[in-house]
Amino acid sequence: MPHSFNKIWIHAIWATKERFPLIHATVEQKIYQFISEQLREQGCPVRIINGMPDHIHCLFLLNPQKSIAEVIKQIKGSSSHFVNQNNLIVEKFAWQTGYAAYSVSESVVEKVFVYIKNQKSHHLKKTFQQEYDDFIKLYGLEEK
Repeated sequence: MPHSFNKIWIHAIWATKERFPLIHATVEQKIYQFISEQLREQGCPVRIINGMPDHIHCLFLLNPQKSIAEVIKQIKGSSSHFVNQNNLIVEKFAWQTGYAAYSVSESVVEKVFVYIKNQKSHHLKKTFQQEYDDFIKLYGLEEK
């Protein structure tokens, strides 16, 4: 085969440091827009970003020249810097060290899009910890 083809959808989730509810409704769109721009600059087209005051979900295509770890590390670092430099919130802003990232089959991209779009109503029924535990169980993962 003379060409290489990649289309790997990633559903990434990460939380604010110590899960503090720092992403206020007044600034969340600015933060999401910045993250979206940063992902695009890394060659990772974004389908959707949404979340809650203490965590976010992103659905994007992974640039085949980059690892998930380096993409997310850059996004978390640059977005923390952006929030703090622009004084978007009173507190010092930071993300937790870890993250979750799952590959998404093309056949369920729309389902994941709707799930991320409806985060606020979803979390009226389920806490972040319950959601996290469900993902761990669904993907057969254990914390290290």
